Amino acid sequence: MRKLLVAMTAPVALIATTPALAQSQDEPELVGGSVRGNVAIVVPAMPAAPGASEATGRQVAQIIVSDLRSTGAFTPLGPAGIGTYSFDEARNPNFGQWRNAGASALVSGYIEPRGDGRVTVGCMLYDVTAGRELARQGFAVAADDIRSAAHKCADLVYSRLSGEEPFLDTKVVYVAETGPKNARVKRIAIMDSDGSGHRYLTTGKSTVITPRFSPRGDKLVYMSYQGRRPRVYIMDVASGAERLLVRGAVHTFAPRFSPDGRNVVFSMASGGNTDIYVVGANGGTPRRLTATPGADTSPSYSPDGSRIVFESDRSGTQQLYVMNADGSNQKRITFGGGRYASPVWSPKGNLIAFTKISGAFRIGVMSPSGGGERILTDAWQDEGPSWAPNGQFVMFNRITQGSGTSKLYAVPVSGGRPRLLPTPLGGSDPSWSPLSR
Repeated sequence: MRKLLVAMTAPVALIATTPALAQSQDEPELVGGSVRGNVAIVVPAMPAAPGASEATGRQVAQIIVSDLRSTGAFTPLGPAGIGTYSFDEARNPNFGQWRNAGASALVSGYIEPRGDGRVTVGCMLYDVTAGRELARQGFAVAADDIRSAAHKCADLVYSRLSGEEPFLDTKVVYVAETGPKNARVKRIAIMDSDGSGHRYLTTGKSTVITPRFSPRGDKLVYMSYQGRRPRVYIMDVASGAERLLVRGAVHTFAPRFSPDGRNVVFSMASGGNTDIYVVGANGGTPRRLTATPGADTSPSYSPDGSRIVFESDRSGTQQLYVMNADGSNQKRITFGGGRYASPVWSPKGNLIAFTKISGAFRIGVMSPSGGGERILTDAWQDEGPSWAPNGQFVMFNRITQGSGTSKLYAVPVSGGRPRLLPTPLGGSDPSWSPLSR
């Protein structure tokens, strides 16, 4: 029994196509990530094998509950006040016990030390109504990386029940802000997507903005005012080592990696004009992509790397444009009134997120052709969108009117109330990492 579990089932698009969780209009139903009814998932503390801590089993369950609640798709319950189960019952649950507790689904598992010093976290999902297993997987992690295993378990549950790709075992980088508005200290910070594991990557001696992950999540590209000049740098996340992307006295900013990680697209100011350029991630001579009078900035690649969306004031106001990756075929896509900024192509390629400025600043999405515009937020100043790796959520920063304080939020693309992300300080310029490997 005590061996690493393997995945037994794949995600399904419609959980209601089986007897699971939805057998009548009076029972909970989850369809494509939209809740119909109250999908109650119990997550008791996981039992621990000899040599493992019971506190670890409670910690894992607490993280899973927090993760699932953050999706807005479920009502997770536990681990306190809902009962427990034995090590052997992890794979053979007493369904009657959990039905009586009002559960539609059960997340069970166990914690077990391994001979190599790591820990196995078993994770199983059950349909309590039908009395059957939906998914199982085990995760072998270092003893100090238990949180990652818990996030992976939550991703297994989310993906299996919603039919969407996972996104919870990810990290977020952002600009942590302290001090008065006219003397703000800005440092790059990194944390797990639930706010845990928070640490700083820069010291605050130089102002930094717009940190963006590489496709593998091992590097960052960002703009820093080192030497009192805005220039783009690349940092290795693990070591903290950084290097200048483009040498010389030029002003470079608004960087973003290409989908294959080989290039960086960015803006450069030269001769009174701001244009978009691309250069190899290892350096080299930048190649100019735009040459229209005005300011072209905030470039973002389509997921296949074939096109780039960017903002430009060439028409007299900030608007969004799309061009081929070589700079050809530049076309304006926004005509809805107001100004548009900070566009970001979605991981699925079907949408572009943006900041719309029309009195207030709001986060919206539209198709790559500019159609189907939808505004997702309704506050005084929301800006700087970043996509979750599964394309179902958009993170952004919100500035509260009057206070000047900026905080991070995430909003479902399907619509709903934005969720506050916990950060120890004010934050802006968020970037969601790819899924952890």
